[in-house]
Amino acid sequence: MEVKSNNSRGLPSRMPDNTAYKQQCLPAWRPYLTAWAVLPGFFTTGAFFLGMGILLILSAKSIKEIEITYTDLCSNCSKLRENASNFYKECTCSIPFSIPEKMPGNVYMYYKLHNFYQNHHRYIISRNNRQLLGEDITNVENCAPFQKVSSGIPIAPCGAIANSMFNDTILLSYYPNSSTRIDVPLLSSGITWWTDKHVKFQNPRSSNLSSAFAGTAKPPYWRKPVYQLDQENPENNGFLNNDFIVWMRVAALPTFKNLYRRIHRIRQFADGLPAGNYSFDISYNFPVTVFKGEKGVVLSTVTWSGGKNFFLGIAYTATGAVTWLAAFSMMAVHLKLKKKNASFQH
Repeated sequence: MEVKSNNSRGLPSRMPDNTAYKQQCLPAWRPYLTAWAVLPGFFTTGAFFLGMGILLILSAKSIKEIEITYTDLCSNCSKLRENASNFYKECTCSIPFSIPEKMPGNVYMYYKLHNFYQNHHRYIISRNNRQLLGEDITNVENCAPFQKVSSGIPIAPCGAIANSMFNDTILLSYYPNSSTRIDVPLLSSGITWWTDKHVKFQNPRSSNLSSAFAGTAKPPYWRKPVYQLDQENPENNGFLNNDFIVWMRVAALPTFKNLYRRIHRIRQFADGLPAGNYSFDISYNFPVTVFKGEKGVVLSTVTWSGGKNFFLGIAYTATGAVTWLAAFSMMAVHLKLKKKNASFQH
């Protein structure tokens, strides 16, 4: 095939064809942005962000929340846990407190950790997803430094995240009067993400969970093997244990709270937690003083926007205010220039 030449040297031309498409001469819509076409968009966007910000702030202010940091309140247990030789010794403490106003609706209990960094790269990758799916429980790849015990037996669940799992036990009691104590019913179900519970974590396929984990060892800092985490509910054991699943979703910041329980709305707690005297009964197991951390427990209601967090509302409000400031500034400049041009023409 002969290639036509359009230059003196006889070489093929690199110029595109002289068509509207290749010469970029197709008809196009070119918006003419006037001030009155742009300013309404700015004012509308600013009004939206300001409105959403105010709604989010009002929603967060309506949430009832009680937070108690119990590291110093349980100082005897805290000192006991500083010594590794006391690993299997039980230590409990009771913390009385009062709820001044009724906490209506659904009430959730969280544990809160301060100065606990879960965002270290080696910590985050120290897990094996194939093991957590129940496909190969002896697969401990990428779980360093908690892959195997000294005898060479693989750890299940392996890795630094699982090994450091929060293991305090927190119970809530209500005192309608000085001589009566009522245990507040707590539920451990419904505290995990659906995708975690049904997709990311699965137990090995076996009718007997203890035999399914035969040939594996518990993490060094655990008191019980994974198939005995919940003595009362056999279905809440293994890799499908709700507390374990919640803990395995690591936090980005050093101060965070994880959902621990939710109040079972029955009997006198059908409408929430009534105002009055309460106490937390804590089995203190998780050491925090070794890394200068603190532990706390939080009781909170929720709204359509989630928990008590003012950041999103403030961010929306600030964005709306900046947008309106920009709109007013542009309008002022436009009116000034328009007035100047009018006087110049006269």
